[in-house]
Order: sequence, then structure tokens, then C-alpha cells
Amino acid sequence: MQKKIITVFGATGAQGGGLCHAILSDTASEFSVRAVVRDPNSDKARALKDAGAELVQGNIDDKNSVLKALEGAYGAYFVTFFWAHFSPEKEYAEAQTFAECAKEANIKHAIWSTLEDVRNYVPLSDNSMPTLQGKYKVPHFDAKGEADKLFTQLGVPVTFLRASFYWDNFIYFGSGPKKGDDGKYYLTFPLDDKKMAGIASEDIGKCAYGIFKNPDLIGKIIGIAGEHVSGEVMASKMSEALNIPVIYNNVSPDTYRAFGFPGSDDLGNMFQFYRDFEEECNRVRDIGMSKKLNPELKSFEQWLRENAARIPL
Repeated sequence: MQKKIITVFGATGAQGGGLCHAILSDTASEFSVRAVVRDPNSDKARALKDAGAELVQGNIDDKNSVLKALEGAYGAYFVTFFWAHFSPEKEYAEAQTFAECAKEANIKHAIWSTLEDVRNYVPLSDNSMPTLQGKYKVPHFDAKGEADKLFTQLGVPVTFLRASFYWDNFIYFGSGPKKGDDGKYYLTFPLDDKKMAGIASEDIGKCAYGIFKNPDLIGKIIGIAGEHVSGEVMASKMSEALNIPVIYNNVSPDTYRAFGFPGSDDLGNMFQFYRDFEEECNRVRDIGMSKKLNPELKSFEQWLRENAARIPL
């Protein structure tokens, strides 16, 4: 029986790559992978091809390229790359291209990797959280959330996937413990004592695969998380895994925004949103549902056991 094609955008990234590998490692899968990549000669692209993926060179800013990648596909995984350009407007335009092309290509099940539009919780008129880039509260959230309606209005059969904070950020994004002048290590977040939903990046793709296997989830918002963890607990678990004392350094969102690295204002607002709307954020990011979609779902402690040695100190 011919397998149903899933077109995966961002196939060499954390989310898309996880989905590709989840499908390709399941020899009994009803799906095959069409991996959309910018550079078919990259190591990650070659690895996907060797694992059995069909490679397609594509550009999500080119509508014809997106349409070509969707031709004959049953499903599609749509993800954008905010941190490559820091432009919410660009993300929104790319989401519009995805929605229009999904409709035109008659995709039977799309997954749109989205997040909340924080302006629905904190209006632009609310100065408790600074407005950024003129019209956003959390730019890398808001445009994605605003774009949800594009899929709905066009009648695309879509599942809205809301991911969580990647624990892999401790390895790649510089979010891990930092050594202070006193020689101690500090994990810095503006979360107070609130719990933040987190997940291993590979589990996002595995959960997405679970969604494709459950078409009854079309039309639903599915939030995923491996665990809801406070800053205090994260620091404690890191202390055990790294065998060094890690202290949770709770700062204000204003302090975090002022750190001055690219996107610190955006992330400061994001953590403030997670803190101030803990119940709403974590209720959507349901661990039980995530476990049903992905029985291999990792807790923070499990993730640390496998990855602690990779966290730069």
C-alpha cells in the first residue's frame, strides 16, 4: 500500500527534524516523509535522505516553492523561523502562504506550529508589559497566534500545535547556568515561584507524529509539555545532574529585558506571560495528552540524564 506523504517544513530544525525522525524510525508507519530543506547537501539533509526521506529544496517565502512541496501530499507540518530574522510581519506573511497553499493543494491534515497571541491576555494599552516593535507584546508569539485565523477562515483541516519552552535552550541558546563572581552557578529566570511548561525538542516532533495518527484532532488546539517545572526545581535538578550547586536566580522581567542580548526584551515579556498566566498556559500544555501522543515523552529529569553533559558551563 502506498504511504501517505507528510511534507515537513523546517525538516532539519528541532521541530521538523524530530517529526521526520519519528516517522522514519517507525517501519510500520502509514506515512512517508517529504523533507523541505534549504540546502540538500547539508549533513542533516543527507542524514534524512539516508534514513528514507524524500528531499525537496524549498523556500517558505516563495509561494510556488511551497505549493510544489505540497503537491500530492496528505499532510503538512508548517513551522516558521522567527529567530532567523526577528520579524513578526515576515512570520505572518509566511503563515498566510502556508494556509493558502494548504488550501490550494487540498491538504487533508495540516499542523500549524503556533503560540498564543499574548495581546489577547495583555492588551497593547496595558503598560505592565512593554509593547515591542510598535504593536506586539511577545513578537515571536503574537504573529503566530494572529495567523491561526488564516487557516480557519480558509477551511484548512488543521491542528494548532502549541509547544513549550525547549529544555535544549540550556545547550544551544545560552539559557543554562552561569558562573557568578562568587564562583557559584546561577539559573536566571523572571518566573517567581511559578511553573513553566517545558519539553525536550525531539518530543515536539514525536507529539506531532501522534497528532497525524489521530485525525480526530483536526480543528483542535493541542498544547504539549514534558513537565511543568519551577525555576527552583530546575536549579535543584541541574545541581544533581551537573554535580555542582546551581542556585535559582529569580529576577524581575524588567531586569531580564535589560540584559541586552538580541531578543532579551521579547523573551523577558514571554517569561512574564508564562509567570502571570501560569494556569492558562499550563492548562493548554497538557502532559497527559502529550504522553498519549508520544509514549516516550521525557520529564525534565530524564532529559537531564541524557543531556546534562552537553550544557556549557
